[in-house]
Amino acid sequence: MVVLSARPRDAHCAQDAIAAVVPVHYASEEHLAGILRRLGKAAAAEFIREKLPISKSLRSGDLGEILATEYIDEETSYVVPIKRLRWKDHREMAMRGEDVIGIEHDPATGLLRFLKSEAKSRVSLAAPVITDARAALDKDNGLPSAHALSFISERLMEAGDTVLADAIDDAQLKDGISPRDVSHLVFTLSGNDPTRVLESSLQNYGGAVPQSAVGVRVAAHVDFVRGVYEKVTVNGDDR
Repeated sequence: MVVLSARPRDAHCAQDAIAAVVPVHYASEEHLAGILRRLGKAAAAEFIREKLPISKSLRSGDLGEILATEYIDEETSYVVPIKRLRWKDHREMAMRGEDVIGIEHDPATGLLRFLKSEAKSRVSLAAPVITDARAALDKDNGLPSAHALSFISERLMEAGDTVLADAIDDAQLKDGISPRDVSHLVFTLSGNDPTRVLESSLQNYGGAVPQSAVGVRVAAHVDFVRGVYEKVTVNGDDR
């Protein structure tokens, strides 16, 4: 288990760093570059603004998922092959299904390992929230759902990454996926210390899938989330 606590004096620097990566979670770099090239920076900024959620709860939830994705990519052996917020039906709607799925691909064997992850963001993180995350991770016998894997492979095929898309299809349709091929991660962003509830969840788990938990604590949670999204907008206007 890892718990990271933000220093209040560094909050602005953290907001700047996070705001710099938020746009590519809602739109591809290629799409943004194309709009910028053809229509200019004002149009590119407007395109991103129309993608960003407005409600506090959805911003909080999206930011939790974004940070979980970045953490997995940067701090684990897994990669998150798609940024699924790009495919939201509407900016004021939450997406269904697993929050983040990381994949570890052995190119020599073609075999995959999966990190099934649930991200939760709350001002005050309490045990029932972690219980909900645990229930989501335990669905489908603890394995990534067929729908989630199909969604990822389809997006990869569209992007031209046929090697990984084929490997996912093989794992799902030919070789099969077992609990030994999967790990679980609960990732939280909260204003309070998540240590106790995360420890309790890990200690009470009785299944066969390896477990891990990461908690990020930012005391001024509401202000921090608002500041990140405000900074994204300012950055767009400054481009």
